[in-house]
Amino acid sequence: MTAGPAGGEWEPEDAAPDGWPVPLRGVTESVIATKGPNGLWNVAALGLHAGDPVTAETYGNTRTRRNFERRGGGVVQFVADPRAFVDAALTIREADDPVLPSADAWVEVEAAFVGSREEGETTIREWELRPGDGEVVREGATTINRGFGAVIEATVAASRLGVAGFDDADLRARLDSLADVVDRCGGAREREAMARVAAASEWERPEN
Repeated sequence: MTAGPAGGEWEPEDAAPDGWPVPLRGVTESVIATKGPNGLWNVAALGLHAGDPVTAETYGNTRTRRNFERRGGGVVQFVADPRAFVDAALTIREADDPVLPSADAWVEVEAAFVGSREEGETTIREWELRPGDGEVVREGATTINRGFGAVIEATVAASRLGVAGFDDADLRARLDSLADVVDRCGGAREREAMARVAAASEWERPEN
């Protein structure tokens, strides 16, 4: 571990994986643009699972899955504008240009299918993502990690335990749910932070 900026310390997850423009940890939320048969770029949300290689999952018969199969990849981009995430995740958005104006960084990726599994009636396909050309548009590009948001929400819930007017059972159930998000999507820092929430409150974290 070495010294980082402002007297902090660098940890392994501070470093961007080879070929990627930004650091990745846990499941980093991104936006993916894939070219459809109509020549337009479909914009969708995509969680990036940190590792070597970086992987991603598609759920069901999505445009991203079909375009991965047709084109073998797309353009991953990192945005901090929540409106862009909503549009990507919940609407059908097509564009002439694969890179959103709000993108802080982007990278072209090759997507290779590595396997699938079934959850209920949904087929989940896993893809290895190999980075190619990319660019950091704005220095200090922000990455979004659902585990971090879950930790913040957990501090709110934990601070209300034992406070008149709040239902402890509901708060504990919410904390259990948030801990699950941290375990699935957070990195080492988020998991440690969630352990601190348990140590500093009257909530006991469920066993994994």
